[in-house]
Amino acid sequence: MVVFKNNYISVRLWLVMFILCSCGTFKAKTIVAKDSTSTIITLNGPWKFKTGDHMEWTASDFDDSKWETVDLTAPVGAHDGDVGLSGYVSGWATRGYPRYSGYAWYRIKVSLEQVRGNVLALTGPPAIDDAYQLFVNGVLLGSAGDFSDPVPTAYSIQPRMFLLPANVRKEKWITIAFRVWMSEATLSQLPDAGGIHIAPELGDKSSIESKYRHQWGQTIKGYIVEVIEPILFILLAIMIFVLKPVKHYRWFIIALLLLALVRANQAFFYWFQWESAHEIDIVTTVILMPLVLGSWIIAWKDWYGLDRIDWITKIVAVLTLVYMSTQLLGLPWLFKSIPYSLFQKASEYIRLFFVLLMIYTLFRGIRQEGKKNLIYLPAALLLSIGLFSQEVSALHIQGIWFPYGVGVSRTQYVYAAFVIVMLLVLIYKKRSETKTV
Repeated sequence: MVVFKNNYISVRLWLVMFILCSCGTFKAKTIVAKDSTSTIITLNGPWKFKTGDHMEWTASDFDDSKWETVDLTAPVGAHDGDVGLSGYVSGWATRGYPRYSGYAWYRIKVSLEQVRGNVLALTGPPAIDDAYQLFVNGVLLGSAGDFSDPVPTAYSIQPRMFLLPANVRKEKWITIAFRVWMSEATLSQLPDAGGIHIAPELGDKSSIESKYRHQWGQTIKGYIVEVIEPILFILLAIMIFVLKPVKHYRWFIIALLLLALVRANQAFFYWFQWESAHEIDIVTTVILMPLVLGSWIIAWKDWYGLDRIDWITKIVAVLTLVYMSTQLLGLPWLFKSIPYSLFQKASEYIRLFFVLLMIYTLFRGIRQEGKKNLIYLPAALLLSIGLFSQEVSALHIQGIWFPYGVGVSRTQYVYAAFVIVMLLVLIYKKRSETKTV
């Protein structure tokens, strides 16, 4: 009887579990059926991928079955290492093509039955190296960059939105193809470079517009500091112009204005399409940065009144010109026939000479003026950390943080601190001079 009773209880328990599981299964199936379509889907893949370039690859009926597959699904919380764009994955340099630059293609077939909405749109990848064309069912829908020449002209990659033609909505399946081009220069600068880093998204127009605005919000917030700090540099220059003799501090003002140009140009490059990637290389890398390094050494020399060691100015002038030359010859896209890596290495050594000159200038200035001018040392050190960010990063010191999901670099922090310290020092010195008088 006991055995029979226990078996009876077991049978009842199994029946209850079966009913619950059946209900759970039915409920789950109902949810799937209800959510079988969405207003927006992330096109993580798998994508078909191939290096090289043939325009026949745009065709929707092209057989890409032998191409390799690429998954663009990002780890939870992943973002790019610059402004904090979410959904970031590494490029083809870490996926079997560490030395490849040039053209590559991504293709994917998408069922439109997954997507709700009468008007459909697609976000362009907000992070991609370096330029792309977008094809839907073999038709060019848009691009980022200029593909009119054999070698495309790349600009900053900005968030983009592409409306799908009305006739495409009638199709059950569409083929999306990205023709991507990356320069050799990008390959040499980024260890995870190559192709699409953030998956595009497909959906109804209103949902895609919301996503598009969100991506632009991230881009603007990521570079807003690069606009605020140049304004602070200019205000500081004006303050020095008003409070100090212009003749003695003119190089300090010049250095502040040059630094303001370098920082502001970063934001303008990513917010607008005024400069190509090659043009910003020339303007910032070849011209402005050497001038900034040279001008700041002369600025501190004049600030401390080191008139007797005028040889510093002459050495700085020569170093600046040599640095400009090595920076120019170190551009991979400019002179294909020369070993640009040698000139890039030479640039690194020249920067070390700038570091030594800066240290020597500050040392002589403090030694000459005594303890009374130690008050300027914190500002000089903060500025130097920003100017020589490459050398600081070589010491494995963290270079960027992401408060509230927005990238703020070490350089941005120290420049902001430099402005604050200099303002406080100038106000203090002015009050001291007023009391003395």
